Amino acid sequence: MPHTTCHMSVSLDGFVAGPDQSRENPLGVRGLELHRWHLGDERATEADAAASGWLMRPRGAYVMGRNMFGPIRGEWDEDWRGWWGPEPPYRAPVFVLTHHPREPIEMDGGTTFFFVTAGFDAAYTRARETAGNDGVDIAGGAATVRQALVAGVVDELSLDIAPVLLGSGERIFAGVDSFGFEPVEVLHSPLATHIRYGRVG
Repeated sequence: MPHTTCHMSVSLDGFVAGPDQSRENPLGVRGLELHRWHLGDERATEADAAASGWLMRPRGAYVMGRNMFGPIRGEWDEDWRGWWGPEPPYRAPVFVLTHHPREPIEMDGGTTFFFVTAGFDAAYTRARETAGNDGVDIAGGAATVRQALVAGVVDELSLDIAPVLLGSGERIFAGVDSFGFEPVEVLHSPLATHIRYGRVG
């Protein structure tokens, strides 16, 4: 079975996105504060660069939620092609969870978005079959990560814990009853504590 990873930035109070996500605030109000460690902040250190390497390592396929893909709700009434411009960073098939069918979108650089209406298990199965030995990444957002954790499919979970309190937003562990991971690597910087966890057993 391909190795499955997930890498998320999170606030001290457990939020991976702030409230009121929108086209203007894709990560919610103040959500970008969680990502300073890899967005060019002058205080970033070698630890942040190493964690960026964890985040950006190539994977064979990705699974993401519709909210991660874009702000469009309901039927696909416009030609939204993701937040990332014509050449997204994935460079592999990405399976997007949605309730509304849509034809695949082939982008520059090797990324193709496939839209899956049959739920998380179906999307993950397709990603795993496509990835071969190159592994699957659960790309977010919070609801999709929670489904992956509840399903027990994540082998490695990396959390970048930013010294930020958001107060509200999207919680990563809401409804997740057990953790089942232990730290295998910890890196520190002024911007985040990066913890890479491996599944126990």
